[in-house]
Parts: sequence; structure tokens; C-alpha cells
Amino acid sequence: MIAAVADNGVIGDGNRLLWHLRTDLQRFRGLTQGRPLLMGRKTYDSIGRPLPGRAIVVLTRDVAFAPEGVAVAHDLADALRRAEAAAERLGADTVMVAGGGEIYALTLHLAARLHLTRVHAAPDGDTVFPTFDPCDFRETLREEHLAGPHDDHAFTFIDYVRRG
Repeated sequence: MIAAVADNGVIGDGNRLLWHLRTDLQRFRGLTQGRPLLMGRKTYDSIGRPLPGRAIVVLTRDVAFAPEGVAVAHDLADALRRAEAAAERLGADTVMVAGGGEIYALTLHLAARLHLTRVHAAPDGDTVFPTFDPCDFRETLREEHLAGPHDDHAFTFIDYVRRG
């Protein structure tokens, strides 16, 4: 999983991000390049296009949803099959789950790794990252960053690997 999460757990509002962090966007690109991204329709709509260098799998209940260049699935099992097949085609070692809130909640129990950006802000929002027990994971990276000229807030990169 890869997500930017405010200190209060919020990840978005009205199908949009609540901050701009160029440093986080660069990290997102680096971690997801050459890998399949599994996301929900609202997340895909907020991006508005397939991301270059990645296979996109969108999980949606909307049977009419069929954007060009995107694999569409209507249940989690099919979405995971499509994403794993894309990983094999790309020679990728993992499938990345990229949101939104409902998709994170559906797949958190499957996540072997979490790549989180903790945004040091507490905005109001309608979408949150699901809570998880930190005892289930081992922290493998923590990098503190001050807000820079292209970053709205200070933030911390935190990576976790599932124990066991």
C-alpha cells in the first residue's frame, strides 16, 4: 500500500487531495514505476488518466466504467487477479494499492508492506486511511522532512513490513 495520510487519518475530501507535496509525488512515482496500481474509481477519476509506466487496475461497482488503457474489475478477487497478471507481465515484484479509502479498507489485511507519508496537518475531510495495529508491522524506514518551497506541510516517510 502507498498513501499520504494526515496526522488525523484524513486522506482526502470531495475526491481530492488536501495538500501538495512535490517530494511525496516524486517518492510515489519512484515506488510505483513499473508496477501495477490497484485503485478505486474515485481515485482514478481524481487522477484523470492512466499513469505512465504503470499498469492501472480500477475496482468499481460501475459496470459502465471503461476508460481506455485501464483494466477494470467489479470485485476484489478479479481486481487482484488482474493486478497480479499485470505484475507478471511487467516483471514486477509487487502490486501497489493506491487508494482510496474503501480500497485501502478492503485490502489492508493483505498488505505485506505499507509506504506511508504522514502529513503533519489535520485537515477536515471525508475520506480516511483505515486504522491498523502497528504491532502487526515492523517499521523499516522513517524520514522526517520539513515543508519546503514545493511542499505545503512538513511530513514523514514511514515504511512498514508486516510481521510474520
